Amino acid sequence: MASLYINLLIFTILSILVRGNTQQVHRRFEYKYSFKPPYLAQKDGSVPFWEYGGNAIASGESVRLAPSLRSQKGAIWTKQPINFDWWEVDIMFKVTGRGRIGADGLAFWYTTQRGEYTGEVFGSSDRWNGLAIIFDSFDNDNKHNNPYIMAVVNDGTKVFDHKSDGSTQLLSGCLRDFRNKPFPTRARVEYFHNTLTVYFHNGMTNNEADYELCFRAENVVLPRGGYFGISAATGGLADDHDVLHLLTTSLHTAQQGGQQISTDEQQKLSQEYQEYQKKLEQQKEEYRKEHPDEARDKDGELEDWFESDGQRELRQIFQGQAQMHDVLRDMNKKIDEVIGKQMNSLSMLTAVYSQAQSGVQAQPPQAGQPLPPMPALPIGRHDWDALVANNQIMINTIAELKGFIIEVARKSDSLLTAGTGGGGGTAINPQFLNEMRDSINQVKQTVAGVAQRVSAPSPGMAGAQLSCPQVSCVGFTGLLLVVAAQLVVMLLYNLYKERKEAQAKKFF
Repeated sequence: MASLYINLLIFTILSILVRGNTQQVHRRFEYKYSFKPPYLAQKDGSVPFWEYGGNAIASGESVRLAPSLRSQKGAIWTKQPINFDWWEVDIMFKVTGRGRIGADGLAFWYTTQRGEYTGEVFGSSDRWNGLAIIFDSFDNDNKHNNPYIMAVVNDGTKVFDHKSDGSTQLLSGCLRDFRNKPFPTRARVEYFHNTLTVYFHNGMTNNEADYELCFRAENVVLPRGGYFGISAATGGLADDHDVLHLLTTSLHTAQQGGQQISTDEQQKLSQEYQEYQKKLEQQKEEYRKEHPDEARDKDGELEDWFESDGQRELRQIFQGQAQMHDVLRDMNKKIDEVIGKQMNSLSMLTAVYSQAQSGVQAQPPQAGQPLPPMPALPIGRHDWDALVANNQIMINTIAELKGFIIEVARKSDSLLTAGTGGGGGTAINPQFLNEMRDSINQVKQTVAGVAQRVSAPSPGMAGAQLSCPQVSCVGFTGLLLVVAAQLVVMLLYNLYKERKEAQAKKFF
């Protein structure tokens, strides 16, 4: 029982402590200490409530503090000091360059005095009194720890150590890459109850809530009534340093009396808004009475222009269902194609197996009929691939032979046409005809000499005639066959020679 009372007492004390330490934070946007697009800069180039100088250039969409040229410096500062103690600053910026590494970086400032526009520390003055959040992109100490985000607090007496990249002076920091990101990088600096917290958005996504904690530092005491500023500088290497927006929010607690002031202002604004709404409704009624037809048409047009929340949700649902339907339809088509190819392959394999077993050509199954159970094939996958490859080689060889035969037939027809005097054919080579004529003459002379020797009388036997030896002599038919074979061989040789010459001429 005593332990129960002790536990209840401890729980009550912890609840009181937690309730006392938990304070409701009230946020208020400070437009005089902020800038954002569109129309960031006015027509004369000025930024409302801000001043910039050095090489900084302000446009309607961003402020380029330092362009991608060597030894450029620029800064932008608030015209008035802040009149609140706790604050939160959201900075959206882009650091882009063509090199693998860049220089030098940019810095966010909260100082008692506005710094220079061409200072030595990232475009601002050295020996500042206040806070500097530095985004250093160049590795001066060659420790391979850049790009780096760090916080440096100075009381106005210290000189920033560039050689060591401020490693001996920094309050806290984190190693983050902020160069050449697909989306703008962002940093959120919060100073509340002497606690400095920095969150970083790496710019890899377009989600505005994708922040991660960079560092948190306790017991950070900053002077009151300081100025906000942001500066950048380049050195031997150069990057474009663009600031897209800087949004400042003041933080208040209920103990500071901010709740009562906020309530009064809220009531005042609500009353003014209600009065304005009443006046607007009265003007609308008067206009409708004076122009009833025009008012009716405009009301109908407005109803056509705008959609309700329910209509928007239904439209989004229908669009999503339509996209899903299209995707499913494409998948159905692809699945049908795959099934068709599988059916064709199975039919061919079934026919091959049936033919191998029975020697009879198997009929492929009809469409819509189930496939019969297929036993194990007598050949493997590699055997089937080898068979297909051999068939392809045979088809290619037969095609080449067919082309060669067609070419020989064409040239033979041309020669026959030229020999018979027909037009349109290719004339026979005169050299080839002379060779054929000489060969025929030599054959004739040889035959005449043999006949003369056979018919001449012997000198030892007068009036006697030599008879043919008891050997098989060559007849006239055999001689003609030999001559014809020789002519065919020479004709084929001439065709082969002309083909080779034609192929050689193609390369020229």
